[in-house]
Amino acid sequence: MNFLRGVMGGQSAGPQHTEAETIQKLCDRVASSTLLDDRRNAVRALKSLSKKYRLEVGIQAMEHLIHVLQTDRSDSEIIGYALDTLYNIISNDEEEEVDDVEEENSTRQSEDLGSQFTEIFIKQQENVTLLLSLLEEFDFHVRWPGVKLLTSLLKQLGPQVQQIILVSPMGVSRLMDLLADSREVIRNDGVLLLQALTRSNGAIQKIVAFENAFERLLDIITEEGNSDGGIVVEDCLILLQNLLKNNNSNQNFFKEGSYIQRMKPWFEVGDENSGWSAQKVTNLHLMLQLVRVLVSPNNPPGATSSCQKAMFQCGLLQQLCTILMATGVPADILTETINTVSEVIRGCQVNQDYFASVNAPSNPPRPAIVVLLMSMVNERQPFVLRCAVLYCFQCFLYKNQKGQGEIVSTLLPSTIDATGNTVSAGQLLCGGLFSTDSLSNWCAAVALAHALQENATQKEQLLRVQLATSIGNPPVSLLQQCTNILSQGDKINRRGSKIQTRVGLLMLLCTWLSNCPIAVTHFLHNSANVPFLTGQIAENLGEEEQLVQGLCALLLGISIYFNDNSLETYMKEKLKQLIEKRIGKENFIEKLGFISKHELYSRASQKPQPNFPSPEYMIFDHEFTKLVKELEGVITKAIYKSSEEDKKEEEVKKTLEQHDSIVTHYKNMIREQDLQLEELKQQISTLKCQNEQLQTAVTQQVSQIQQHKDQYNLLKVQLGKDSQHQGPYTDGAQMNGVQPEEISRLREEIEELKSNRELLQSQLAEKDSLIENLKSSQPSPGTNEQSSATAGDSEQIAELKQELATLKSQLNSQSVEITKLQTEKQELLQKTEAFAKSAPVPGESETVIATKTTDVEGRLSALLQETKELKNEIKALSEERTAIKEQLDSSNSTIAILQNEKNKLEVDITDSKKEQDDLLVLLADQDQKIFSLKNKLKELGHPVEEEDELESGDQDDEDDEDEDDGKEQGHI
Repeated sequence: MNFLRGVMGGQSAGPQHTEAETIQKLCDRVASSTLLDDRRNAVRALKSLSKKYRLEVGIQAMEHLIHVLQTDRSDSEIIGYALDTLYNIISNDEEEEVDDVEEENSTRQSEDLGSQFTEIFIKQQENVTLLLSLLEEFDFHVRWPGVKLLTSLLKQLGPQVQQIILVSPMGVSRLMDLLADSREVIRNDGVLLLQALTRSNGAIQKIVAFENAFERLLDIITEEGNSDGGIVVEDCLILLQNLLKNNNSNQNFFKEGSYIQRMKPWFEVGDENSGWSAQKVTNLHLMLQLVRVLVSPNNPPGATSSCQKAMFQCGLLQQLCTILMATGVPADILTETINTVSEVIRGCQVNQDYFASVNAPSNPPRPAIVVLLMSMVNERQPFVLRCAVLYCFQCFLYKNQKGQGEIVSTLLPSTIDATGNTVSAGQLLCGGLFSTDSLSNWCAAVALAHALQENATQKEQLLRVQLATSIGNPPVSLLQQCTNILSQGDKINRRGSKIQTRVGLLMLLCTWLSNCPIAVTHFLHNSANVPFLTGQIAENLGEEEQLVQGLCALLLGISIYFNDNSLETYMKEKLKQLIEKRIGKENFIEKLGFISKHELYSRASQKPQPNFPSPEYMIFDHEFTKLVKELEGVITKAIYKSSEEDKKEEEVKKTLEQHDSIVTHYKNMIREQDLQLEELKQQISTLKCQNEQLQTAVTQQVSQIQQHKDQYNLLKVQLGKDSQHQGPYTDGAQMNGVQPEEISRLREEIEELKSNRELLQSQLAEKDSLIENLKSSQPSPGTNEQSSATAGDSEQIAELKQELATLKSQLNSQSVEITKLQTEKQELLQKTEAFAKSAPVPGESETVIATKTTDVEGRLSALLQETKELKNEIKALSEERTAIKEQLDSSNSTIAILQNEKNKLEVDITDSKKEQDDLLVLLADQDQKIFSLKNKLKELGHPVEEEDELESGDQDDEDDEDEDDGKEQGHI
């Protein structure tokens, strides 16, 4: 401390001690002093001088300060002083007031010094690694200056420092720990450090994202109060944008991590009276931009679509629509919200349908689309807001044919509200289209063109629209009114650009007539349209009018290219002759090229959002530039084609269309037959399953019959033993009078079983004859797919017949068993009758007779019990036989169904053979015609490709056009 006082005192005492000498003495003290206190004091003195004498301290002390960082890590205080000094040297933050005259020069010199000192510091990569290691220290006086120093290095030479950190082991992970620091100052400066680190470096962005950055940043935003938070929320949002913008991997990780759901509370703005501070507006603006980053049209379509669906499912889109329809929202927030909603619904049918159902909180409620269109055609609204509404309307209609139909339907006579109580979207568009504000004309024309984009149905429907011009005059069509306004030119006094109205109407007409021959016919039916277009193209006008001339040339070219020659006065060839006489083909092509050469054309073709600095720049629409790029070349080729070439092209097209129709018919026929075969295969598989079930049931029944047979044999043996000992005691049985009745019942049941067996045998005989007829009527194997499928069905029928034969044999065996049972029962009856006729032996005592009678009665009761059991078993057998009969009936019905299907197949096979023969003859004729056409083309000098393209059957219209273009170039 005494040393510092002496140095500073000497500096102020006399002029011999300059600032450089003072800094030199301090540096020597830092380098040579052995006491830590002396080195610490010297570094602290350098820190105090580093802001005012930045250059001198940087030149003399940087090396010593880096040495202090390497050797004195045990003392956090001296490390903190050294880091602060290095930060003052490298940083360009100017705290001193500078005069306005010297401000620019001072800033430039400061930036040069900062970059030079940064380059010196990072020349040794170990210095950056050392700084990263110091950030692991938890001491506030070390970590905070280290964060500020590394942030300053990244601001000065970001790419070089990023590369050093990227190759440092655990470099990025150490920096991510700053977000978890409990001290808000370090955490907030850590966010700023990560902002500079992740700027324009995809590799570091991915590492930071996978280090759980999204979770931590969203937690910070929630803790700070979402949109009501301070500048920390703004810094976190900027960092999130750095991580997600143009980084598909991080966007997918953000979506898969369910972080989109956590964005919904951001847009839960409070009451409209809560106020909108400047920081809240900034935060909400960044939040909306972050949503747009996830659904940007520049992202891959799959990623954008998944994010759009997630935003609808979690309610984020609904929340945005709430802000959209709320009152008291600042203009810039409302504009950005409209742009955000636009990209969330763009190309997503579910989101577009929801947006169509949103109503504004008015009385009566109006659709949000109508409210937005009212702002678009209102010239008192801000220009950026009108552009945003136009973009929203375009996104709503993008790939949304349902929405296009709803918009066009509001213009049709059947849907217009006669009472005039409500205003529809179509009425607003017509009002804007014919207003005196040129910007409203352009916006309405472009919006209506998007309702017709790639939708031929709506182009035809729009031809039905009739407009009432004035009382007493008949209504005119919308197409006629557009051409009338176009022909008036600058005669009507309009506010805004001179050519904006005409450019908008010409873009609408070009979109309307392209790919719609009916609209072209309606356009040409007005005899004034073609002379007007040729007159506009032929004139030599100034640069401002050249664009209008180019668009007129495009419209006339569309009228030629999509002309179906339904009007004799304006057929393709006559229009070409008209161009050649009044304009000249070369001049026409030159005027057509004015569109793509315009300076604003390339700007509009870059992105779909209509983002213009001022209304004068609003000339081209993004989708229209695509149409120009598509049609410019084909119109040029169509103009140069001769009438003979057109005729030949038409003939070839008709031939190809006929060939395609034949092949399509053949394909449809084969497809139907394939479906029939699939149905038959399914039926066969079903029958197989049923057959397997029947076989299982029969197997179970066979096993049960075997068990019953064994039981019956056992009963028979027991009954035989009992009959040997009964002898003369059978009179007791006759006394009871029970056994004869049971026997008679058994006889009746046996008779019923006989009759059932005979009935089953007769049915089996009928089925056998039916199967023999099926065998004799089987068709011979054919050569096509249908005959092979029928043969496969015949095999399945043969298998079913074999299975039926097995069932028959099983039934025969069962009938044999029943016959045996019947025979044995007859024998039992005969024995019983013999016993009944025999008389008792005389001379026996009454006691012996009574004893024997008791014994016989016991045995008789046992025999009766066994007879009852035998009866029950025979009943069970009869029930099982009945079940087998029912299964056979179901099999018979199945065979009948198969017989019907077989007959149908035979008829179909015969028909298909005849149709195939006819088709082969037709195809041979077509091939001969195509071959002759090729020879004619060769004779006329046209090159013909050797590939057999006419047999493909799957060519699209673009391939046809490419082939015709090749022929035209060869002719030229």
